[in-house]
Amino acid sequence: MTRLIFLLVFTFSTVLIGIAQTTVSGTVYAGEEPAGFVNVVLKGTTFGSLTTDDGKFMFSGVPEGDYTLLINGLGFDLFSKEISVSDSTPFVIDPVLTENGVNLEQVVVSGTLKETFLSDSPVKVEVLTFKFLEKNKTTNLLDAMFSVNGIQKQVDCGVCYTSNLRINGLEGPYTMVLIDGSPIFSNLASVYGLSGIPTASIERIEIIKGPNSTLYGSEAVAGVINVITKKADRQPIVYADFLGTHNGELNLDFAVTGRTKKVNSMLSGNLFMMRNFVDDNNDGFSDIVHGERVSLFNKWSFERPDTKVFDLSVKYYYENRRNGVFDFLNDGAFKNLRGDDTIYGESIFTNRIEFFGTYDLPGSNYFRLNFGGSMHDQDSFYGSDSYVARQYTAFNNFIWNDLFGEQEQFDLTAGVSLRYQNYDDNTQATGDTLNGMFINNTESQFIPGIFVQNEFRFSDKFSVLAGSRLDHYHEHGFILAPRANVKFKPAPYTTFRLNAGTGFRVVQLFTEDHAFVSGNRTVEILEDLKPERSWNMTLNVNQVFNIGKSSGTFDLDGFYTWFSNAIFPDYDTPGSIIYRNTDGRAISRGISASASLNFLFPLSISGGMTFMDVHTIDEEGGERVVAPVEFSPDWSGVFTLSYQFKKIGLSLNYSGQVTGPMELPEVFDVDQAGNLLPDPRPTRSEVFTIQNLQVDKSFKNGFRVYGGIKNLWNWLQDSPLTAVNDPNATPGFSEYFDTSYAYAPIHGREFFFGLSYTLNRKSE
Repeated sequence: MTRLIFLLVFTFSTVLIGIAQTTVSGTVYAGEEPAGFVNVVLKGTTFGSLTTDDGKFMFSGVPEGDYTLLINGLGFDLFSKEISVSDSTPFVIDPVLTENGVNLEQVVVSGTLKETFLSDSPVKVEVLTFKFLEKNKTTNLLDAMFSVNGIQKQVDCGVCYTSNLRINGLEGPYTMVLIDGSPIFSNLASVYGLSGIPTASIERIEIIKGPNSTLYGSEAVAGVINVITKKADRQPIVYADFLGTHNGELNLDFAVTGRTKKVNSMLSGNLFMMRNFVDDNNDGFSDIVHGERVSLFNKWSFERPDTKVFDLSVKYYYENRRNGVFDFLNDGAFKNLRGDDTIYGESIFTNRIEFFGTYDLPGSNYFRLNFGGSMHDQDSFYGSDSYVARQYTAFNNFIWNDLFGEQEQFDLTAGVSLRYQNYDDNTQATGDTLNGMFINNTESQFIPGIFVQNEFRFSDKFSVLAGSRLDHYHEHGFILAPRANVKFKPAPYTTFRLNAGTGFRVVQLFTEDHAFVSGNRTVEILEDLKPERSWNMTLNVNQVFNIGKSSGTFDLDGFYTWFSNAIFPDYDTPGSIIYRNTDGRAISRGISASASLNFLFPLSISGGMTFMDVHTIDEEGGERVVAPVEFSPDWSGVFTLSYQFKKIGLSLNYSGQVTGPMELPEVFDVDQAGNLLPDPRPTRSEVFTIQNLQVDKSFKNGFRVYGGIKNLWNWLQDSPLTAVNDPNATPGFSEYFDTSYAYAPIHGREFFFGLSYTLNRKSE
């Protein structure tokens, strides 16, 4: 009898459970694209899994009841929604996630010249979104890049503070900066490449470490930074963001969009001003560069049949940059003191105009034309030394792409590129001496090239991309740059990428390194400089993982770059900068690890470390000499921590970078009599850290207020300038004056406050 009752109860319970159970399924989206590998759970239950690579998930056997559906993934705010599961009717939901600015599964273009999902790309691409830039507000886009593992900002001049980005220890000119795939920043403009782009126009920034000369040509030796601008049809009507600091820096970013049935347009801009004298290190020179900056960017997107693209952009950049002693800067005195030989100051006027665009040719095949050009004009004084230069560039890339094979497993891309560059200045770079007279010669280069690559998709797990580029230079002949990329995905959440290739770079010393006019060093060029060549290999392992019901990613990278004909400025001889091709070789090698983790509660963290060894190997007197490359740290680390207080619309972002010791130039101070001290300053830097804190408060009416602290722990180096105390010369005009010893923050803790406003369209 007991067994019969038990059997009846068990059967009845099973029937009830069967009736009251159902499935919960759906597709998770990031914008219009599926979001792969994000974590979906029913709070308080054992139901949970990662979405597939096409964003799908399904839970079977979910009992009837009320649940909280939680979705979290790297790059997205936590999604939370109350749902009710009833009867046996399947519950279907297709949630759309909101980006929070960290790397995410989205479309990228830089690695292959065509749109592909980040997880599908055979080339590792790192992404910074506009949301990330909002959470790390700066007055200069260059400063926002410091959160990327393996990238350091280097100050090139301790007075005018022109800067560049070093990727894996290689200085700025080795990196190509693009806007929408257009190579418009080079040589003369390289130090201003990221300073002149309005933040409001940026959708995302794609970063590739390692040579990419196969696709982009010369200057893409260390890597590529491709700034992808926004499309007007996806943007608010009005966006404005004002930022001010307690030191007196004022910055305004804005964007206005308009739409018609055939044309979408966006006008964005950046306005910057700084006029306060700040001298925290008491060397008599301002620690923050003074000036005004205006950058305007106008993009037009034309609607065409079959989603064919036609975008046209125009950009104007003006900067009045200046710095020096108080008497040079006070009350606009620089206007009459430019070039003065008693009151030291550096004044740089820059005017730059650019245009570039993309046009898809009609037809069913993929034929795309990228075109553009620029004019860069610089009128500057470094103390009493004049440097006037002008550069014109024009380029076009004609790209063809098609898929072949029964299952379209062959993805072939080929193209033709034409590039013209004209450069002229008032230095020996473009001049000759004939019979004691200086003769000016304008440098002109016409560089044609062809490239081809094919991606072989053998299966969903294994693909190989191989390609090569051939460019012709008038002085150097044909230069070949091949590359190969292998991608292996043994499991859904594990990916291996092996990349190998060559790079080349034709060096333009006087347009890339202004050290010869800033300070009193004499330039010595010991030989006719040959193009630099490089061979590179990188291995990347990417793993998506779960810790409990939180999701994250882990990346491990190893890189090795070997240079021949490498050119690094030699500062070891007091009063001189010596340039020559390294007789031996230069090597940049290291290992990098990074991880990101999103918790079920609204906390996301990320961090990374890079250890590297960048050195030259040369022959001197028959002996092998190994020397570290200056300003390349032995190691560096980055971290970010973001937390959201959703109920009150408040978010907190804490970020930082730690930089290990690096080799520094050998510079000498002077004694009270004006004589050089016998020992130089330390040629190894201290370990230092820059940490920033930002708090944001958003309101439903479109307003957002934020504020925070830059350089939270007030770390700054001593004055980077030497011989400013020379009693035999006014500050800046000593024969021993030097500006090259800048390696860390020059000014200390800085408080900032901002206000932004977004006016969305009613349909949004």
